[in-house]
Amino acid sequence: MTAQLAEPATRAWQADPYAVALRTGQGPLFLRRRDGWLLPLEVERWCAEPDAADDTVLARCAGPVLDVGCGPGRLVTALARLGHTALGVDVTPEAVARTVRAGGSALCRSVFDPLPRQGRWGTVLLIDGNIGIGGDPAALLRRTAELTAPGGSLLVEVATADVDERVEVHVEDGDGDRGASFWWARLGARALCAEARGAGWTPYDTWRTAGRHFVHLTR
Repeated sequence: MTAQLAEPATRAWQADPYAVALRTGQGPLFLRRRDGWLLPLEVERWCAEPDAADDTVLARCAGPVLDVGCGPGRLVTALARLGHTALGVDVTPEAVARTVRAGGSALCRSVFDPLPRQGRWGTVLLIDGNIGIGGDPAALLRRTAELTAPGGSLLVEVATADVDERVEVHVEDGDGDRGASFWWARLGARALCAEARGAGWTPYDTWRTAGRHFVHLTR
Protein backbone atom coordinates (compact mmCIF):
# COMPACT_ATOMS: atom_id res chain seq x y z
CA MET A 1 0.00 0.00 0.00
CA THR A 2 1.10 3.55 -0.66
CA ALA A 3 0.18 7.04 0.44
CA GLN A 4 -2.33 7.14 -2.43
CA LEU A 5 -4.68 5.18 -0.15
CA ALA A 6 -5.28 8.42 1.73
CA GLU A 7 -7.54 9.74 -1.02
CA PRO A 8 -10.59 7.47 -0.41
CA ALA A 9 -10.24 8.18 3.31
CA THR A 10 -10.24 11.90 2.55
CA ARG A 11 -13.61 11.60 0.86
CA ALA A 12 -14.95 9.41 3.67
CA TRP A 13 -14.02 11.80 6.48
CA GLN A 14 -15.63 14.71 4.62
CA ALA A 15 -18.97 12.90 4.44
CA ASP A 16 -21.71 12.26 6.92
CA PRO A 17 -22.01 10.85 9.57
CA TYR A 18 -18.55 12.01 10.73
CA ALA A 19 -19.12 15.64 9.72
CA VAL A 20 -22.53 15.58 11.41
CA ALA A 21 -20.99 14.31 14.66
CA LEU A 22 -18.37 17.07 14.59
CA ARG A 23 -21.03 19.66 13.88
CA THR A 24 -23.08 18.60 16.90
CA GLY A 25 -20.14 17.62 19.10
CA GLN A 26 -21.84 14.32 19.92
CA GLY A 27 -21.69 10.64 19.07
CA PRO A 28 -22.15 7.78 19.07
CA LEU A 29 -19.73 7.22 16.21
CA PHE A 30 -17.72 4.14 15.26
CA LEU A 31 -15.23 2.71 12.83
CA ARG A 32 -16.66 -0.60 11.62
CA ARG A 33 -14.52 -3.29 10.04
CA ARG A 34 -15.91 -5.50 7.29
CA ASP A 35 -16.19 -8.38 9.78
CA GLY A 36 -18.48 -6.26 11.99
CA TRP A 37 -15.95 -5.30 14.68
CA LEU A 38 -16.55 -1.78 16.04
CA LEU A 39 -14.07 0.82 17.33
CA PRO A 40 -15.83 3.63 19.23
CA LEU A 41 -14.74 7.15 18.26
CA GLU A 42 -14.59 9.60 21.16
CA VAL A 43 -16.31 12.58 19.55
CA GLU A 44 -17.28 14.22 22.83
CA ARG A 45 -13.68 14.09 24.09
CA TRP A 46 -12.35 15.46 20.81
CA CYS A 47 -14.76 18.40 21.03
CA ALA A 48 -13.99 19.17 24.70
CA GLU A 49 -11.05 20.97 26.28
CA PRO A 50 -7.76 18.99 26.54
CA ASP A 51 -7.81 16.40 29.33
CA ALA A 52 -5.03 15.20 31.62
CA ALA A 53 -3.66 12.81 28.99
CA ASP A 54 -3.64 15.57 26.38
CA ASP A 55 -1.74 17.77 28.82
CA THR A 56 1.13 15.25 28.83
CA VAL A 57 1.32 15.63 25.04
CA LEU A 58 1.20 19.43 25.17
CA ALA A 59 4.02 19.47 27.72
CA ARG A 60 6.30 17.58 25.29
CA CYS A 61 5.73 19.97 22.36
CA ALA A 62 8.64 22.20 21.38
CA GLY A 63 8.89 24.82 18.66
CA PRO A 64 6.21 25.24 16.00
CA VAL A 65 3.70 22.37 16.12
CA LEU A 66 1.78 20.68 13.29
CA ASP A 67 -1.27 18.66 14.37
CA VAL A 68 -2.09 16.11 11.66
CA GLY A 69 -5.77 15.17 11.64
CA CYS A 70 -6.51 17.95 14.12
CA GLY A 71 -10.26 17.28 14.24
CA PRO A 72 -12.14 20.05 16.06
CA GLY A 73 -8.85 21.58 17.18
CA ARG A 74 -8.62 21.17 20.94
CA LEU A 75 -4.82 20.69 20.84
CA VAL A 76 -4.18 23.42 18.26
CA THR A 77 -6.07 26.01 20.28
CA ALA A 78 -4.43 24.92 23.54
CA LEU A 79 -0.98 25.17 21.95
CA ALA A 80 -1.76 28.68 20.72
CA ARG A 81 -2.75 29.67 24.26
CA LEU A 82 0.60 28.29 25.46
CA GLY A 83 2.44 30.54 23.00
CA HIS A 84 3.32 27.99 20.31
CA THR A 85 2.99 28.58 16.61
CA ALA A 86 0.50 25.80 15.89
CA LEU A 87 -1.30 24.64 12.74
CA GLY A 88 -3.87 21.90 12.31
CA VAL A 89 -4.52 20.03 9.08
CA ASP A 90 -7.65 18.00 8.50
CA VAL A 91 -9.53 16.79 5.43
CA THR A 92 -12.94 17.53 6.97
CA PRO A 93 -14.21 21.09 6.38
CA GLU A 94 -16.31 21.00 9.55
CA ALA A 95 -13.24 20.09 11.63
CA VAL A 96 -11.27 22.99 10.19
CA ALA A 97 -14.18 25.40 10.66
CA ARG A 98 -14.57 24.32 14.28
CA THR A 99 -10.86 24.78 14.93
CA VAL A 100 -10.92 28.30 13.49
CA ARG A 101 -14.05 29.21 15.46
CA ALA A 102 -12.24 28.14 18.63
CA GLY A 103 -9.35 30.49 17.84
CA GLY A 104 -6.92 28.04 16.24
CA SER A 105 -5.29 27.94 12.82
CA ALA A 106 -6.08 25.08 10.45
CA LEU A 107 -6.00 24.11 6.78
CA CYS A 108 -8.39 21.77 4.98
CA ARG A 109 -5.74 19.50 3.45
CA SER A 110 -4.37 15.99 3.54
CA VAL A 111 -1.01 15.53 5.26
CA PHE A 112 0.26 14.35 1.86
CA ASP A 113 -0.61 17.71 0.24
CA PRO A 114 1.91 20.59 0.12
CA LEU A 115 2.02 22.19 3.57
CA PRO A 116 3.66 25.30 5.07
CA ARG A 117 7.02 25.06 6.86
CA GLN A 118 7.89 21.72 5.29
CA GLY A 119 11.02 20.42 7.01
CA ARG A 120 10.81 23.09 9.73
CA TRP A 121 8.17 21.88 12.22
CA GLY A 122 9.62 21.35 15.68
CA THR A 123 6.91 18.87 16.69
CA VAL A 124 4.37 16.91 14.66
CA LEU A 125 1.35 15.27 16.33
CA LEU A 126 -0.49 12.09 15.37
CA ILE A 127 -2.97 11.87 18.26
CA ASP A 128 -6.34 10.10 18.65
CA GLY A 129 -5.22 7.15 16.51
CA ASN A 130 -4.14 9.26 13.54
CA ILE A 131 -1.20 6.96 12.83
CA GLY A 132 -3.97 5.10 11.00
CA ILE A 133 -4.41 7.78 8.32
CA GLY A 134 -4.31 6.23 4.85
CA GLY A 135 -3.85 2.68 6.13
CA ASP A 136 -0.11 2.88 5.45
CA PRO A 137 1.89 3.82 8.58
CA ALA A 138 5.24 3.56 6.79
CA ALA A 139 4.19 6.16 4.21
CA LEU A 140 2.77 8.42 6.91
CA LEU A 141 5.93 8.17 8.99
CA ARG A 142 8.08 9.03 5.98
CA ARG A 143 5.86 12.01 5.23
CA THR A 144 6.01 13.32 8.80
CA ALA A 145 9.80 12.97 8.68
CA GLU A 146 9.79 15.23 5.61
CA LEU A 147 7.74 17.79 7.51
CA THR A 148 9.81 17.82 10.70
CA ALA A 149 13.01 19.76 11.35
CA PRO A 150 16.22 17.81 12.11
CA GLY A 151 16.15 17.00 15.81
CA GLY A 152 12.39 17.51 15.92
CA SER A 153 9.80 15.24 17.46
CA LEU A 154 6.81 13.14 16.42
CA LEU A 155 4.30 12.40 19.20
CA VAL A 156 2.04 9.46 18.38
CA GLU A 157 -0.93 8.02 20.23
CA VAL A 158 -0.95 4.26 19.67
CA ALA A 159 -3.37 1.46 20.48
CA THR A 160 -3.17 0.20 24.05
CA ALA A 161 -3.06 -3.39 22.74
CA ASP A 162 -0.04 -4.95 20.98
CA VAL A 163 -1.66 -4.76 17.55
CA ASP A 164 -0.45 -4.24 13.98
CA GLU A 165 -3.24 -4.20 11.41
CA ARG A 166 -4.34 -2.51 8.20
CA VAL A 167 -8.07 -2.83 7.72
CA GLU A 168 -10.88 -1.61 5.51
CA VAL A 169 -13.40 0.34 7.58
CA HIS A 170 -16.23 2.84 7.34
CA VAL A 171 -17.59 5.44 9.74
CA GLU A 172 -20.98 4.58 11.21
CA ASP A 173 -23.28 6.33 13.66
CA GLY A 174 -25.65 4.85 16.23
CA ASP A 175 -28.51 4.71 13.72
CA GLY A 176 -26.59 2.65 11.18
CA ASP A 177 -25.90 5.52 8.77
CA ARG A 178 -22.48 4.98 7.23
CA GLY A 179 -19.84 6.67 5.14
CA ALA A 180 -17.70 5.29 2.32
CA SER A 181 -15.17 2.53 3.02
CA PHE A 182 -11.48 3.37 3.34
CA TRP A 183 -8.22 1.90 4.66
CA TRP A 184 -7.12 2.49 8.24
CA ALA A 185 -4.31 1.18 10.45
CA ARG A 186 -4.00 0.36 14.13
CA LEU A 187 -0.57 0.00 15.74
CA GLY A 188 0.60 -0.64 19.27
CA ALA A 189 3.87 0.79 20.58
CA ARG A 190 6.05 -2.13 19.48
CA ALA A 191 4.73 -2.12 15.89
CA LEU A 192 5.05 1.66 15.66
CA CYS A 193 8.68 1.65 16.80
CA ALA A 194 9.52 -1.07 14.26
CA GLU A 195 7.96 0.95 11.43
CA ALA A 196 9.49 4.21 12.65
CA ARG A 197 13.11 3.07 12.43
CA GLY A 198 12.75 2.44 8.72
CA ALA A 199 11.28 5.90 8.16
CA GLY A 200 14.04 7.96 9.77
CA TRP A 201 12.69 8.10 13.33
CA THR A 202 14.32 7.03 16.60
CA PRO A 203 12.14 5.91 19.53
CA TYR A 204 12.80 8.22 22.48
CA ASP A 205 10.12 7.59 25.10
CA THR A 206 6.77 5.93 25.75
CA TRP A 207 4.18 6.72 28.40
CA ARG A 208 0.70 5.74 29.51
CA THR A 209 -1.86 7.93 31.22
CA ALA A 210 -5.63 7.83 31.75
CA GLY A 211 -5.90 4.63 29.72
CA ARG A 212 -4.09 6.06 26.69
CA HIS A 213 -0.66 5.12 25.30
CA PHE A 214 1.83 7.43 23.56
CA VAL A 215 5.21 7.20 21.84
CA HIS A 216 7.76 10.02 21.42
CA LEU A 217 9.96 9.67 18.30
CA THR A 218 12.83 11.95 17.28
CA ARG A 219 14.30 12.81 13.88
